[in-house]
Amino acid sequence: MNKTVEDLANRWLSRKPDSLTALESRVLQSALDRTTITKDINKAVAFHSTYGDRVADTIARIGGSWSFILGFIAFLLLWTFGNVWLLTRNAFDPYPFIFLNLVLSMVAALQAPVIMMSQNRQTERDRIDAAHDYEVNLKAEIEIMALHEKLDELRHSEIVGMRDEILRMAEQIRQIDEKLSAHPASR
Repeated sequence: MNKTVEDLANRWLSRKPDSLTALESRVLQSALDRTTITKDINKAVAFHSTYGDRVADTIARIGGSWSFILGFIAFLLLWTFGNVWLLTRNAFDPYPFIFLNLVLSMVAALQAPVIMMSQNRQTERDRIDAAHDYEVNLKAEIEIMALHEKLDELRHSEIVGMRDEILRMAEQIRQIDEKLSAHPASR
């Protein structure tokens, strides 16, 4: 039984083959070929990421961690106490800490776009993951429909076989009945 993508599209997706997306055609072809469609998205993303992408992801990962937040709070406390209490006479950044504000502004100005770049890449990766999940789910649904179809065919052939067996047995019973009717039993 040679099946084609067109046959499967009509039967399982109830769609014409020309209305299929490339992804759906690929899934139907993999169902025909009995091949898997799963792939490791992490390897593909890692392969295509540049050095700048990896640096931005590292900065975002570090900048969004509790260790960074706690370390930065410790740095701010050290800076302010050092300038107010320890260095009251020769403080290099006296209150209102204008140099500290400049440093914080520069860190924020550099860190925010890098984190946004990392988030944009993560969004793109999520889109790729969602498309791959759809592809795998579609393949699973098609395989389940194929199994249902096979089970229905098996059940139908069993029912036909049982019907033929019942007809054969009914014919045997009829023949036995005719023989018994022709030779009445003597008592």
